[in-house]
Amino acid sequence: MFNQLIQTKNTFMKRMLLFFCAMCIFSAAFAQTRQITGKVTGTDNQVVVSATIKIKASNAATITGADGTFSLKAPNGSFVLQVSSVGFASKEVAVSASQAIVNVSLMEQSTDLDEVVVTALGIKREKKSLTYASQQLAGEEIRRAAGPNFMEALSGKVAGIDIKVSASGVGGSTKAVLRGARSLSGTSEALYVIDGVPMVNNKGGQPGSYGGNDRGDGLSSINPADIETVNVLRGANASILYGSQGANGVILITTKKGKAGKTVVDFNSSTVFEQVTGLPDLQFDYGTVGGDLNWSKVKGNYKKDYVKDFFQTGSIATNSINVSGGNNQTTAYFSYSNITSKGAMPTNTYDKNTITLNQSTKLFNDKITLSSNVIFANEKSYNRPGAGYYNNPLTGLYTFARDKDFASYKENYQVFDVARNLYKQSWYSTYEFQNNPYFELNNNSKLATNNRVIANMKLAYDVMNHVKFETRANIDYNDVLYDNRYVAGGNSVSVSPNGSWSYSKYKDQSLYADAILTYNNNFGNFSLTGLLGASYQNNTFGEGMNVANGTIPLQYPNFFSFSNMPYNVIFNSTINKTVKQGVFASANIGYKEVLFLDVSARNDWASTLALTGNQSYLYPAFGLSAVISQMIQLPEAISYLKVRASNSMTGNEVPFNVVNPWNSIGGAGGPSGIGGINRNSQVPFTNLNPEIITSNEVGTDIKFLNGRLGLDFTYYNSVSTNQFLSLAAPSGSGYSSYFVNAGKIVNSGFELTIDAQPIVTDNFSWRTNINLSRNQNEIVELIAANPNYQVGGDDEGFASIIKAGGSFQDLYIFKFNRNSAGQIILSPAGVPTKAATQVKVGNVNPDLIAGWNHNLTYKDFFVSALINAKFGGVAFSKTEAFLDSYGASQRSADARLNATIPINAVSSTGTAVTSIDPVLYYSAIGDRNKIMEPYVFSRTNVRLGQLAFGYNLKINKTSFPIKDASFSLVARNLFFFYKEAPFDPEQSMSTANGSQSNDVFSMPSTRSIGFNVKLTF
Repeated sequence: MFNQLIQTKNTFMKRMLLFFCAMCIFSAAFAQTRQITGKVTGTDNQVVVSATIKIKASNAATITGADGTFSLKAPNGSFVLQVSSVGFASKEVAVSASQAIVNVSLMEQSTDLDEVVVTALGIKREKKSLTYASQQLAGEEIRRAAGPNFMEALSGKVAGIDIKVSASGVGGSTKAVLRGARSLSGTSEALYVIDGVPMVNNKGGQPGSYGGNDRGDGLSSINPADIETVNVLRGANASILYGSQGANGVILITTKKGKAGKTVVDFNSSTVFEQVTGLPDLQFDYGTVGGDLNWSKVKGNYKKDYVKDFFQTGSIATNSINVSGGNNQTTAYFSYSNITSKGAMPTNTYDKNTITLNQSTKLFNDKITLSSNVIFANEKSYNRPGAGYYNNPLTGLYTFARDKDFASYKENYQVFDVARNLYKQSWYSTYEFQNNPYFELNNNSKLATNNRVIANMKLAYDVMNHVKFETRANIDYNDVLYDNRYVAGGNSVSVSPNGSWSYSKYKDQSLYADAILTYNNNFGNFSLTGLLGASYQNNTFGEGMNVANGTIPLQYPNFFSFSNMPYNVIFNSTINKTVKQGVFASANIGYKEVLFLDVSARNDWASTLALTGNQSYLYPAFGLSAVISQMIQLPEAISYLKVRASNSMTGNEVPFNVVNPWNSIGGAGGPSGIGGINRNSQVPFTNLNPEIITSNEVGTDIKFLNGRLGLDFTYYNSVSTNQFLSLAAPSGSGYSSYFVNAGKIVNSGFELTIDAQPIVTDNFSWRTNINLSRNQNEIVELIAANPNYQVGGDDEGFASIIKAGGSFQDLYIFKFNRNSAGQIILSPAGVPTKAATQVKVGNVNPDLIAGWNHNLTYKDFFVSALINAKFGGVAFSKTEAFLDSYGASQRSADARLNATIPINAVSSTGTAVTSIDPVLYYSAIGDRNKIMEPYVFSRTNVRLGQLAFGYNLKINKTSFPIKDASFSLVARNLFFFYKEAPFDPEQSMSTANGSQSNDVFSMPSTRSIGFNVKLTF
């Protein structure tokens, strides 16, 4: 089947080449044209940059440059120009046959009735014609607080998206889910698209309870300074043209392009300083009683600043420069960006260089446009903070014996072992998860590098009036290296006596090509925009090798080389290869610009479904919108009213190597060679069907008071079926497991955006918007014949379990063992006992996500503020459990001050017990696998997430080379208005599915304050 797919691909490419040649021949004769020029200004006579100028009923279009001017080739005779720009009312201007200069003045308008937005495949459409929910942000809004992660800037500014940011700092991974989790086998994350082409966003490894560090994702390659707009297509209804990749919604990134006119140079520089703010509430009054645990009941005078002094003031310096310009035929854009970061965790550094170059050239009397775009990113991170018990400096830091001298262990973190001829750590504790923090930081290194190239070429050909052909080819290549080294002499449980080495080197490569034929025309009262296309994608991920000796000793201590690996460690060669082809079609039919009908369909052929007979699958989408305010007379207060509804069915991605998994080389091995072949133990899944997601949504867009107040509301419901579920194979079958297609998962909810412009004067304006969203997830069914079937299991005291009747990311923990009266049952030794089984205590997902954004201007001053909030859901902290069991928490100190802890309990003989010794209590519930009931907290939190205060210095009328300048003070994550959890529940230990809002010695949250400078030459 794979060979058939390759053969089909070759045939497809040959046909596309023939079609292109035919189109070039067809373009031999062109109509006569003339040149028109002009300038677009606003009501205050200020130039309007990037305004779109289009000849009506034609594909001829351009945009204004930095000085508001434009130049466009137009047909002889009279015609109509359509001029539009975000924030202004669109305008049509009649141009006579003799007119050569056209100056246009636009009226400022807060409503977006005629706004043109980027949709699937990079196609621009009027927002009023859309039959589904979408929300667009300008790049300037995303960069306002000078954050290195552009996705973090979307949190609270876009409805319906739940964003979790890794606690590992700059370059760490991000998890963004639109409208809830849908897939048991996938990530349920949105697809990222750059200029119409799908982008690879593979994640590296993630930390867990036992340790590890975040290995980042593909998003960090994007330079925020290159982003023109980000448009969020929230449901499969909006993204069906991307096929199964777009089943979880799409985040469209449109990058900056060169503009005709004078060369413009923009320089941006920001420096932001970070300080740790989310430290646990620790006690420093009580020391140890001759051991490791701080359970003395006699107060001492112990040093307390060593914890906060352990962390340093981090910094993130971002500098970027971009140059754009060109003429009517050729435009170009070049940018260079550098991010240099020093983390709040000592020895953590991050450096990224990004180069972007794109160009566009018009040929053959503007009939053909050739454009290209290249992004090169080089990333290097060192000692990215991890999480979990092992090889984590925070475990030793937080639980350190208060009566000992921390400074001495800092200055003398290692001692020379004469017998072994190497240094080993200097540390008092023999507990398995503890290291001297400075031995860990200075001797154990974690290096990660990425060298990535994203390059594409595009040919656009105006075949004839109303008909346009485009073809694109793209390569996304990433060379990845992870090199983690743990020396001998440290933790004896997680590191071998001679040291441990984990090494991975591989490449990710995605080849993408498509061809699209579009038609756009008006027929009296009717308009038609249609497209027909085909795409081809070939992904090769993880092609390379990895090796790790774990706790099997290296042959020689601390010599990290392949030649030093023990004979029984396997060098693994890895690969993940998929091929997908698709054809798609879409039509948008309008009637009098008030009624719009969308019809779309796509058929995919996937190599991962080869041998099943189901490798070809078709799915459709339908949508309808109506601009009611242009159909009937509404009250004067309602200036615009649109209603919309849509339905779609999408097939979700099918994993690699599931139908008939490969055998692998492995085994324990011996001095004479490797251990042989590990045979596949899964029954071939030859009746596999793709996951299917059926989505429905209805919504309305309403504008009041001439656009000063707006409301966008959407209600959606999606049903996911055909999940891939694993079961134990029957005894004697020769296999250990088999897969079935089963399950039904429902997500439903609403999204609400309220935009308002309460104050607008000549000198002062205030714009504000509120984003609200709620998603309810229900696992209706997994396997009907086995109602107790579940996915997930215990992780030393807590579990994220999925089973029928529940929801994604339900949290299960062990509670106290209680009698029928609710009293805690004590053991004969007087220790609280735990229940026999784990029970559900909540779900980590919030009930409501909210964001309140403000933008105020007074003359040339501006202020931007964002309040983020999550309401409902639960969060869990195993860190707090450890600190209690060690007697290191302030909670345990308060209990000692009172001598006893109140408790509603009963002894083993049935006697009521109303108080208990703190040591007995916290030793029973604390640590990592005991009674976790006290360590479940509300996820609800409200914070000032972003603040910027600045000044625009307008000097474009002077003789200085600097034409515009702005200066601003910026801050992120300033403080919480309300928070119950003892850690930041939005800063994730891991972006894996089962570890959300979970804290196991994660890096504490930080507050960022700095400044930003922007200059335009």
